[in-house]
Amino acid sequence: MANSTNDKEPIFSVKNLKNLTGPFNLNNPITIQVLGICSALAVTVQMKPAIVMALSVTIVTAFSNLIISFLRNTIPTSIRIIVQLVVVATLVIIVDQVLKAYVYDVSKKLSVFVGLIITNCIIMGRLEAFAMGNKPIPSFIDGIGNGIGYGIILVIIAFFRELLGSGKILGMSVIPPSFYEMGYRDNGMMILPPMALITIGVIIWVQRSRNKSLIEK
Repeated sequence: MANSTNDKEPIFSVKNLKNLTGPFNLNNPITIQVLGICSALAVTVQMKPAIVMALSVTIVTAFSNLIISFLRNTIPTSIRIIVQLVVVATLVIIVDQVLKAYVYDVSKKLSVFVGLIITNCIIMGRLEAFAMGNKPIPSFIDGIGNGIGYGIILVIIAFFRELLGSGKILGMSVIPPSFYEMGYRDNGMMILPPMALITIGVIIWVQRSRNKSLIEK
């Protein structure tokens, strides 16, 4: 009995907390693992779609990790990728329908990119690297952590692109009219995809300059 009790790892153990918070910075899926770059370029013109996309990916990553972890001992190795895709696709369809029902305007802006969550490298990577070899609760926590880590970068990029590109935050004008009267102009280049890539590059540079241990990676 004592051994079985010890085998149950607390939800808030050091290991689980590391799985949750690691992707926020030193193991970020975008800036460190260089995954999910395409959606970071496509949905960060405004903050609202970026936030919705971040939440969508977090939900899909967490629950797909949880489901695959539950099934991991029953999935034949030869068809594991197919099973993973079916689970992810089902969750993506549910998320897509919820978005269309409750935030249709944002759903239209995200367009096909919600559907493309199915092929997001972050999700498939966590299923293969973590959920297939770990218990459900740690897998669920890992999915949440990686989803939030992905979302943090999306929101940062969207903040600067929307602010500098259109003078707005969450669709609300924040640049005083007096600035425009004095000659200030929104930087139209910020809403173009190349500027998202440049912004990611700046974030990576700042992150690595502040964490010398990352320079060797």
